[in-house]
Amino acid sequence: MNRYTTIRQLGDGTYGSVILGRSLESGELVAIKKMKRKFYSWEECMNLREVKSLKKLNHANVIKLKEVIRENDHLYFIFEYMKENLYQLMKDRARLFPESAVRNIMFQILQGLAFIHKHGFFHRDLKPENLLCMGPELVKIADFGLAREIRSRPPYTDYVSTRWYRAPEVLLRSTSYSSPIDQWAVGCIMAELYTLRPLFPGSSEVDTIFKICQVLGTPKKNDWPEGYQLASAMNFRWPQCVPNNLKTLIPNASPEAIHLLTDLLQWDPRKRPSSAQALRYSYFHVGQALGTPQQILEQGRPLPGILPLQAPLQSQQTLQQQPLLLQPMPPSQPLPPNQHCSPARPLQQIQPCSIAAQAAAYQRHTDLVREQHSKHVMKQEQVGGTPQGHLPYIVDKNLQSKVRSCRPVTDSHNIEL
Repeated sequence: MNRYTTIRQLGDGTYGSVILGRSLESGELVAIKKMKRKFYSWEECMNLREVKSLKKLNHANVIKLKEVIRENDHLYFIFEYMKENLYQLMKDRARLFPESAVRNIMFQILQGLAFIHKHGFFHRDLKPENLLCMGPELVKIADFGLAREIRSRPPYTDYVSTRWYRAPEVLLRSTSYSSPIDQWAVGCIMAELYTLRPLFPGSSEVDTIFKICQVLGTPKKNDWPEGYQLASAMNFRWPQCVPNNLKTLIPNASPEAIHLLTDLLQWDPRKRPSSAQALRYSYFHVGQALGTPQQILEQGRPLPGILPLQAPLQSQQTLQQQPLLLQPMPPSQPLPPNQHCSPARPLQQIQPCSIAAQAAAYQRHTDLVREQHSKHVMKQEQVGGTPQGHLPYIVDKNLQSKVRSCRPVTDSHNIEL
């Protein structure tokens, strides 16, 4: 660690803290994640899911793990530094994103996710806090602490991902889920990018299911028989809800966006499109340059004009003509009297108001309910340093001390993965 200087702490979580640092060799800013538990062997380190996954994943939309260092039984991950995460980007906005910005963000998320799934992993904890940004122009998937290999065998734990972005099969305690849970989370994030509000902000697992039913309607048994089996196993009784029109809830989304969103938010995980399939939807084929700034420049096309960031004129007119129903009304039918849990709290109709007021309300509401989810890794796009084609380095200071008597020792002992 003597090759890095620390600047300030960026965040603190359950398993580790993140510090902004700078490489003394290159001057590059990095994010240093220090794990809280001690590691007494390299075998322990290499068995961490975050190391297993990230050492195999090298993509423009996946956060780059530059180096792994074990020193005095402490483990450090050296990541590229990114300015903020997607939640912070949304929270600080006074206006809605234009659809061109949403489209490019979604394109990059799905590009990264398609790469992750293709290489045999699924993330299990996709949410705005785990999508790191350099403004809306560059987005990278981060925090692989819950990632699993697709080929690994169930059962998996039923407590994965943040509740608001948790797929219904996981909410109903399935232990045999797979990569479609990531697709559900992407759909939730897409809706939130349009409205700056979470789509299913449940206060508990059951409340989240109720909110999903209030938007999508109660699934029919023939449409998702496995869901009814899961519900029966946990004595859950479905509320009787009629579906809401997503276009009414998200008036600033185009028909192509609603089509993609509807398919991503299918109850049955087998009916959700994969990330690779989603990228072929007409939503992404409108003549707009998409991808990271570097990818767009390599295409020889100008960067998309997403500044100033403001809602499209058509969306503004729509907002003026009708109430902005960002959250659905609860079903009129009463729940069965023997329902084992309390019903979802009523959702109020959002009356027309200024976009700034909506954003302020979103920030107050979200900051209060998000529980202990501030362990964000914040990193910056790599300027120099290790080429992208290289995998992260292993630096074991403990190993150095053992070989000092055998041969000359350089400043650091690097093992390329």
